[in-house]
Amino acid sequence: MLDRCYQSALVVGAIGFSWFAMMDVHELGHVVAAWLTGGEVRRVVLPVVGFSRTDLNANPHPLLVAWGGAVLGSLFPLMLLAIARMLSRRGTFVLSFFAGFCLISNGAYLAGGAWINAGDAGDLLAQGTRHWQLIAFGLPAVALGLRLWNGLGPHFGLRMPAGKVDRSIAIAAFVACVLIIAFNALVSSKP
Repeated sequence: MLDRCYQSALVVGAIGFSWFAMMDVHELGHVVAAWLTGGEVRRVVLPVVGFSRTDLNANPHPLLVAWGGAVLGSLFPLMLLAIARMLSRRGTFVLSFFAGFCLISNGAYLAGGAWINAGDAGDLLAQGTRHWQLIAFGLPAVALGLRLWNGLGPHFGLRMPAGKVDRSIAIAAFVACVLIIAFNALVSSKP
């Protein structure tokens, strides 16, 4: 019974953290792209419920800023994973899950946006990006994300019979999830 609690904490923590952190690094990608291209960020919205966004006062290079969210929002987690793997840290599988989550989310967001013309994909299409370019980014990103997820099940205790999980990593994942939700709530409560 106790093992199931730790397993649940790990799964819920990893998924919850990945969702909120994915939105955060995606918006960080827009912010970095804006700063690098002379843009002026007015605010970043990181809601606990809903979708994140970055509002700009000035955006001299909207195409680069629009691409920045998905591109940098995919690269930042991959860099974090690479560093963790170089350091051979326990729990690297959680970062592999997070990087895969970011790749799948950003890839599906742009590839799907090629058809529904909404969000960043709509902005990119309005700035001259072709549908095939969104798909050319999106499909390989999703494929790489799925590749990163491949084989992670046993780390999350997903095997028959039910496996045990590393309790300290389960607690850390759950605490990280709670902390990022609190961070997003704090950031979103500011005017």
